[in-house]
Amino acid sequence: QVQLVESGGGLVQAGGSLRLSCAASGSIFSASAMGWYRQAPGKQREWVARILRTTYAAYADSVKGRFIISRDNAKNTVYLQMDSLKPEDTAVYYCQANSGTVTYWGRGTQVTVSS
Repeated sequence: QVQLVESGGGLVQAGGSLRLSCAASGSIFSASAMGWYRQAPGKQREWVARILRTTYAAYADSVKGRFIISRDNAKNTVYLQMDSLKPEDTAVYYCQANSGTVTYWGRGTQVTVSS
């Protein structure tokens, strides 16, 4: 069974940093583009960043220059390094795996940035 498990969320002051991790089942990780999404209270889920199997990465404008996505194929894990956090970054962050035919989601991890 495919599983994505996020960790690393928490409460941080504005300007601080957090590093999110997403551990994935080995059967899908190497074949999938991995992404991070987030959903703030009362808002729709929005895309944050993605990294392809070739390690090409792309970012939403709202996080460009502050967040870095990376993947460790040996550990079946994708990371999201978040620096210079802002209160508007507060949300539940979800990991996504996209094999091209099937999409999987984790259950999310809460990130709260206080002002």
